[in-house]
Amino acid sequence: MSRIGKAPIEIPSGVSVQLEPGRVAVTGPLGSLQQVVPQRMKIQQEDGTLTVTRPTERAPDRELHGLTRTLIANMVEGVTNGFEKKLEIQGVGYRAALSGTDLELQVGYSHSVKIKPRQGIEFEVPIPTEIVVRGIDKQMVGQTAAEIRKVRPPEPYKGKGIRYEGEFVRRKVGKRA
Repeated sequence: MSRIGKAPIEIPSGVSVQLEPGRVAVTGPLGSLQQVVPQRMKIQQEDGTLTVTRPTERAPDRELHGLTRTLIANMVEGVTNGFEKKLEIQGVGYRAALSGTDLELQVGYSHSVKIKPRQGIEFEVPIPTEIVVRGIDKQMVGQTAAEIRKVRPPEPYKGKGIRYEGEFVRRKVGKRA
């Protein structure tokens, strides 16, 4: 039984939800998002809460039940609070800077790497070795952070590279004499 799918979604004040067959649109103080959802799932709005119910107990419906509920909950969370991912840069001479809205990385290549933000994403560099990716779409924030990390992933011998905040990089022993 899906415990995630059964949980109701609380809609805070200042957030409006529009339900159409196969589409959910959420508007809040930070912006608006829309998502295509399976038409088989029944979404009902009552007294400031949303509930998602599935039509049958078949496996495909059970699989989509929790997913649909989580996608809608992430949209509500995004338009009220937003999402952010923090990245750390480790390595001598490795640093990040903002040039306008673009992120400029100096990570050991002969050239600097520029990353343009997608629509709805913004970068912040509080210190040269820390990057904050912010936005209202959870999937887009995570994808952008993964693309930044992919520029120079952490390597296992010295630990140099770009990593998520709190990420543990397993270190290897180098050559032995």
